[in-house]
Amino acid sequence: MQATRTYLELTDRGQFKAAFGAFPGVAIGRARKPLPELYRLCYQTVGEAFHWFDRWDWTDEQIAAHLADPAIQLFVATREKGKKKVTLAGWYELRRVPEDDSVEVAYFGIVAAEFGHGLGKHLLSSAVREAWALGPHRVWLHTCTLDHPNALPNYLARGFQPYRTETYEVDSPP
Repeated sequence: MQATRTYLELTDRGQFKAAFGAFPGVAIGRARKPLPELYRLCYQTVGEAFHWFDRWDWTDEQIAAHLADPAIQLFVATREKGKKKVTLAGWYELRRVPEDDSVEVAYFGIVAAEFGHGLGKHLLSSAVREAWALGPHRVWLHTCTLDHPNALPNYLARGFQPYRTETYEVDSPP
C-alpha cells in the first residue's frame, strides 16, 4: 500500500503553541532504564492500528541496544485506573541528531481509549518541551497518511511547519 509522509519542524521555540490540559490521573515521565517489554508494549499498542510494523520483530537485545543509545529518550504516559491499576495512555521517543543539532520526535502516539479527549495535544506539548530542553537548533517529526487523522492537524495547530513530503510503499503486517 502507498502512503505519503510529511516532515514538519519547529526552528524556533516561539513557533510552538503549547496546549497543556488538565488530565487527572495521567502521569508523563521519562523511562530512565526501560525494559524491552515496556518498549514493545508502547510500540505495538499504539502503533498497530497505524502500520508501525518495522520494529515488531526486534529481539530483546535489539530493543535494549536501541534504548541504551544515549541519543534516545523514552517517555511514557500512564493513566491511573483505581487502586494500584495503571494503564498505558501514550508515549513518545526523542532522538538527538548531532549531525544537524536537532531533536526528532521519532515516535509519538496515544492509545485508542484516549482519542478525542485532548491528550494528544497535551502529550505533544510535553514532547516538544522535553525536546527543546535538550538545546537543539530545531525540533522535527514526521507523520504519514496512515497515522491517526488528527495527527497532522495537531502538529500544524501546535506551530509545526511542513518542509518535505515523500511517497513510499508500506509493508503488510508480519
